[in-house]
Amino acid sequence: MKVLVAEKIATSGVELLKTEFDVEVKLDLTPEQLVAEIPGYDALIVRSATRATREVIEAGTSLKIIGRAGVGVDNVDVQAATERGIIVCNAPTSNIVSAAEHTVALMLAQSRNIPQAAASMRECKWERSKFTGSELYEKTLAIFGLGRIGGLVADRARSFGMRLIGYDPYTTPERAQAMGVTLMDSVDDILAEADYITVHLPKTKETIGMFGPEQFAKMKDGVRLINTARGGIYQDAALIEALESGKVASAAIDVYEQEPCTDSPLAGLENVILTPHLGASTSEAQDRAGEQIAEFVAAGLRGEMVPTAVNIAPVAPEVYEKVGPYIQLSENLGKMVAQMAHGGVESLETLFVGSLAETDTRILKTAVLKGMLTVVGAESVNFVNADFYAEQRGIQVTETKRSETHDYVAMVVVKAHTPEGPIEIGATLMGKKNEPRLVSLYGFDLDMIPSQHMSFFLYEDRPGMIGKVGTVLGAHDINIGAMQVGRERQGGTALMGINVDIPVPRETLNKIIAEAGIESAWSVEL
Repeated sequence: MKVLVAEKIATSGVELLKTEFDVEVKLDLTPEQLVAEIPGYDALIVRSATRATREVIEAGTSLKIIGRAGVGVDNVDVQAATERGIIVCNAPTSNIVSAAEHTVALMLAQSRNIPQAAASMRECKWERSKFTGSELYEKTLAIFGLGRIGGLVADRARSFGMRLIGYDPYTTPERAQAMGVTLMDSVDDILAEADYITVHLPKTKETIGMFGPEQFAKMKDGVRLINTARGGIYQDAALIEALESGKVASAAIDVYEQEPCTDSPLAGLENVILTPHLGASTSEAQDRAGEQIAEFVAAGLRGEMVPTAVNIAPVAPEVYEKVGPYIQLSENLGKMVAQMAHGGVESLETLFVGSLAETDTRILKTAVLKGMLTVVGAESVNFVNADFYAEQRGIQVTETKRSETHDYVAMVVVKAHTPEGPIEIGATLMGKKNEPRLVSLYGFDLDMIPSQHMSFFLYEDRPGMIGKVGTVLGAHDINIGAMQVGRERQGGTALMGINVDIPVPRETLNKIIAEAGIESAWSVEL
């Protein structure tokens, strides 16, 4: 088989491929030249400059896999590749060491005023007293996001004798403890204690702009900030105000909402260090990316699993006919588990009951993981790499089957173990249209159609509870589309599930808890 390397990657990566395949390195191809060249190749490797467009992919009639030697796949038309059964993969761990080291470099640089001192020396000045710094020793570092990069930052910060605290709602206390990090329950809890704050979070609607005026006000005076994750996590206007007032002593920013960025409003502040997205810019990271993508492309050409594939792996037609209708249902169960788990998921069991027990259900197990990890914010999670990311997060995953069933032809049951107790959800498909149904939750029987917005209430069964919940929701202009109640016995504990037209804010749930005497309440978004 033939591999086209369209951009410069590590020589070691090229040599690895040459041990098994016919490899040609052709650099600086124009889009037209690439379209003309690609027929006959089984694999294409690019970095960031070459675009694997739909035109290129459709011309590559023999293509089986496209590898991007880097973290993202923005320059590859993943949809076009998926339509043609072509695997698209990347090298997402190639830069994690470099990103962690750059984080520490920025932390040290602002602590010791290194850029300012260097600029002063270039002006032939000797301003030793002006640039008195501060030590990292015994300072408190708050790490937001304890994934792979956050964990590496923790390793390095420990060597400076720093106290480590962290916030990550999807990391268990045990895993945080293994990193030497004390896990905090909320953003507010962590802000008042931190001397340094570094963020390693994905770009989501929750993380963009998550640090604004209210959060800066709760920070310790003289705190120092670092962002090597995603642009926009700190609100610029609020950050500038905090820097000018002295609330924030200094900030070091490597990422921006729009890149390239040459007009940052932070550029005029002396207590700010700006770098042009250098987190992954080391020769070692670039070499590692080339070596990793060569390994993954080789695996794909051999027909083996590609752990970093960003599109769906093929499923045998006879298997898909049986499990296909349950894939979205399984993914939604994973999303529910992630939103209901507090303190992170320690282990996950997928149980397939009835007719599903008679077929290959691995894709359904993976769908549950995909749904759960998508909510967690795992980067580029999909049906091929979900198991890989679960393993990286230390989640133990088991798959079991049970042929006998009494109530339904087939069921998917997801059981998650968390520090705050177990979660169990059961679901099935009903009727000729395969309509999804939630049929059990925490052991309560239900018959509930999943919807985009759902809320659940656990309470002591007594008259008037449905009315009390409905009254509060009505007062907040939240319309109930459907309602289901399951109870263990009359007068015992009951579980109410409602489908609503819009999300129910946490404040509204808290009001329902207070006014209706509810034990607990939570919302789920699908």
